[in-house]
Amino acid sequence: MPSFLSSLRRKSKANIKIEEKHAQNHVNGNVHMSGQNGNGVSRRKSSSTLNSTALGSSTTSTTPATSTSGETNGHPNGVKDDIPPLPTPRPQRPGANPTKRYSLNGMSTSSSSQISANPSSLLAPRVLSVSDGSWVHQQVLLIFGKIGDSADRPLDGTVTINHHQGRFPPTAWPACDSHFKALVHLEPGWNRLRLDFTSPKVSSSNTSVSPHASFLNVNHLPLTDSPPLQLAIILGSDSSGTYDATPDRIQREGNGLDLAVKKFRMAAYLWQAFTGEQMNRHGFGRRCFRFEDSWEPGTLSYQDWGTGQFRNQAKIHIIRSDKTVAEIRDLDRAQQNPKGTKKGDLFGIAADAVKNYFQMKPGQKQYVSCLFLDAHWDPHHQIILGHAALGGGVGDLQLGIFGSHALQSYPSSIEEVWQAFGDCTRTDTAHVANDCNEAGSNWESANIGIGAHLHETGHLFGCPHQESGVMLRDYVTFNRTFTTREPYSTRTKSPGQRLVMPTDECAWHILDALRFRFHPCFRIPLDYGTGDGSVQVWTVDNGQGGAIATSKSGIAWVELYPEGEDVCRYWKRWPEIENQYPRQVSLAESELRDLLPKEKQKSRLKVEIFSAGGGKHVVEDLAQLANRKLARVKLPDGRWGYRSGKLGYSQMEGSQPQELILESAHIQTKLLLSIRVYHGLAVDGLEFIYEDSTSQLFGKKGGQPGGTEFALDTRKGELLLGFALRAGLWIDGIQILTSLGRKSDWFGNAHGGSGHTLIPPRGYTIGGISGSSAAWLDGFQLIITR
Repeated sequence: MPSFLSSLRRKSKANIKIEEKHAQNHVNGNVHMSGQNGNGVSRRKSSSTLNSTALGSSTTSTTPATSTSGETNGHPNGVKDDIPPLPTPRPQRPGANPTKRYSLNGMSTSSSSQISANPSSLLAPRVLSVSDGSWVHQQVLLIFGKIGDSADRPLDGTVTINHHQGRFPPTAWPACDSHFKALVHLEPGWNRLRLDFTSPKVSSSNTSVSPHASFLNVNHLPLTDSPPLQLAIILGSDSSGTYDATPDRIQREGNGLDLAVKKFRMAAYLWQAFTGEQMNRHGFGRRCFRFEDSWEPGTLSYQDWGTGQFRNQAKIHIIRSDKTVAEIRDLDRAQQNPKGTKKGDLFGIAADAVKNYFQMKPGQKQYVSCLFLDAHWDPHHQIILGHAALGGGVGDLQLGIFGSHALQSYPSSIEEVWQAFGDCTRTDTAHVANDCNEAGSNWESANIGIGAHLHETGHLFGCPHQESGVMLRDYVTFNRTFTTREPYSTRTKSPGQRLVMPTDECAWHILDALRFRFHPCFRIPLDYGTGDGSVQVWTVDNGQGGAIATSKSGIAWVELYPEGEDVCRYWKRWPEIENQYPRQVSLAESELRDLLPKEKQKSRLKVEIFSAGGGKHVVEDLAQLANRKLARVKLPDGRWGYRSGKLGYSQMEGSQPQELILESAHIQTKLLLSIRVYHGLAVDGLEFIYEDSTSQLFGKKGGQPGGTEFALDTRKGELLLGFALRAGLWIDGIQILTSLGRKSDWFGNAHGGSGHTLIPPRGYTIGGISGSSAAWLDGFQLIITR
């Protein structure tokens, strides 16, 4: 053998042994991590002193801190909350080569055999809420899990989240009775996370990697094709940029605009994490609204604050109103006066400021949730000034507003979340508000502020009040989503809950989740384009005493409102099959009334019908709709025709009702050749032209002289299928649809009003048109027949 080959062979064996030994050191946790112990982080000293817990090292006993009110933290009777201590060493900023420092974390999928060579401990954290390899669309993900498999020996301790390749600082979360909840920061793309469990009651090695470790793989796909929820802080024109806080809190952490931005951003990420988890529990996947992101110094981890580490994070817009602080507070004082007449002024001020800031153009939809920073607690009059909790829409602007009176209690970073929701410091009403007497301590104040603002954001997204959940007032337990123990509550005068399970948490109602499922802000890549989401209702003789609802995008659910009720307690859903909902459903009156209690089954019943395209149709009285005598019309050949729901309000000056039965619908020898549309800025009339040179006119021959004719290809058997319309108070525009799938051009105003599609249900054809006409058409409905 040539000598150089022998030398090469010996060298290869040596390298292989070195590499095997190096890999084994990785598996055994012997790779040093530049001073990081991987066990967690301590609270920053400048953060809020959250007196319900005290943090120390895992080998040091904890002593309750004394609150400013003189009470032992955690409970007014001096009972210490049993929260496990978290380690004190503050991790260093990740170095230049995080892959080497997080060797197990940074492995590629091809190295999975090395991970499996190190079997998990029986006490390794198990994530129950997110399956391995899941796809999510939010930057901060909420997870829930257990320590080990056995419930025989529940343990307290700490779960430390080591983020993908060390690109985000480690965060530590308490484990209580072997359960934990945590927030995970995700990078776009593939994320490999390591979860370490430590406890004073469990032995651990001296290596940098805990022997009780597990891994979670999550794919983060940021969404950019759906409209964002914008976040804005509104200040008076002369505002100093500060918010209400107690003197000791101001001394400890400040109360300036910079900290307000951090707290509001963290609250918004809590909204998002909560909503994503709730949507998943309701069976809609982890879809959620997104924020407009900005590349700027990161605030989600307080460990970034001193380093200036740049991150992509939710942008907080700072908007100066043209109103002074005094004007904002004086308007609000008048608004809160029961005898006052200035209602909703703060909402108008916010809407004007937002529209001016974003320079909104017609047709440009914006979704904005605002915080009034100049809200102020007036202890003398016992009212909060500069605050209004409102949400809704003004034209193209969907807006929610709330005050900053609870802002001091918010967490300003991920590390502070569980601490903020465990802070039992009593609310000092000499300086800050106890909102609705439900914010008697800091953690309860955080619930009210963050939760009630989320409630108004729900209104922004179109949610009404519900019988339970965020859209009632269940946000008083918002903390439970992020903690496994609840401290003493001043609201309920109860000692708290030792172990908080998912079933104990606040929730979005299923009807809220359904609205979100079809909202444009919650759209994900798998969603099909819904197009026209309008809903049409047809009274027919189906033998069930009801009606038929149709929608091009599909019918998703109906809500039932017996007389005297304005909150929905009864509803019916239709199944989603391969992202599709039924385009036609039967609304049998007897079946819908069977969903009501017996004492309400004979009452007047309002029905709201929702489509998968976000549309809605309201039937004020189901019995009247189902009354065939009122809805049907007799055709000349003896058959019955049925009128559809009407578009347009028929309220223009000089409006006259009109009804036309198409001769081609009841005379077999009549062949419809074309339709001439008379139009200008609206639709004036329709003329139906037959083969024998006769015609029928619905409406008037106004607008463009001679109108515009659309011919049917009768040689191919093309027939009139229906119409697409733009309608509001009157009929703005119309488009003709045929049985061969052809569409005419839009006649009239193609952008006025809202969109609707009128196509008869299966088994029915167009028998005529009914409605009304004034200077132009202001009412339109089809007459259908079998």
